[in-house]
Amino acid sequence: MSVHQAVTWLRPEYKGREDELINLAAGAALVGVSRSAVSNWAKRHANFPKIALLTGIGDRRVKYVPRSEFLDFARAQLNKKRGPSGPPAPRRPAATLRAEEIEHSQRQIARLMELEARQAKALTDTRRALKEHRARLQRAQQRLAEEVAAVRRLEEPEGDPNGAVPNGVTKS
Repeated sequence: MSVHQAVTWLRPEYKGREDELINLAAGAALVGVSRSAVSNWAKRHANFPKIALLTGIGDRRVKYVPRSEFLDFARAQLNKKRGPSGPPAPRRPAATLRAEEIEHSQRQIARLMELEARQAKALTDTRRALKEHRARLQRAQQRLAEEVAAVRRLEEPEGDPNGAVPNGVTKS
């Protein structure tokens, strides 16, 4: 998670146990249903797992629930009989679910590594620009100091180098 991202713990017992959580979109992919199906479950069922963690702001808010609770709930939903005569929805093999979870994790790792590389490049570029601008600032300060010294030398009255002024000239 980004340092600048809003984080709200609704179930603080999961702090430090983030690896036990799953976001709702990833949960939907894991059990083979749409994100809207998970959203409907959350709205329609009082026994849907309680949100443990919220990240992001506004429309970018991501909800996390305990993975084991989500999988138990999803299994129960997917095994329900549909209608009076319909067979239960076909159950996906656990090996398929694990393979999809692995693929999802691999995609996330690749995405995060690419993000890390972009951020590392941005940091390198920022550090280079900062060094360059500090050098420019130092050169500008040096030139200004030289110009101020030159103006002061021009404004000094002629005559005694110890500061004595010739007769009739007033020092301002």
